[in-house]
Amino acid sequence: MIQTRTIVQSADNTGARKLQVIRVNGGYRKRYATIGDIVTCAIKESTPHTAVKKGDVVYAVVVRTKKEITRANGVRIRFDENAVAVVDQKTKEPKGTRIFGPVARELRQKGFQKIISLAPEVL
Repeated sequence: MIQTRTIVQSADNTGARKLQVIRVNGGYRKRYATIGDIVTCAIKESTPHTAVKKGDVVYAVVVRTKKEITRANGVRIRFDENAVAVVDQKTKEPKGTRIFGPVARELRQKGFQKIISLAPEVL
């Protein structure tokens, strides 16, 4: 469960390292974000000379959460960290060219095919 003010890791190579969620997008009074949800983030830490810098406000999709999610077949899956991938505001395509670490299969149902194809492992 990711909510406002949660610090998350970056799962791509845009240059952001740590991001803070400032808004969970998707409806009036939506409080928690899970895998596949879009959040608005402020970049708190970044590497120098990259596409994004500290202080930028970006849109990101949640790719990993510490809170487990239950699938239809009863299997529960959880990750070691909360991680997001920075995406374009209008097209919802990832801004980075690489995705680091595993991502959940639920992203395919939410329409993030490009992130699925870039990820080294899909769980």
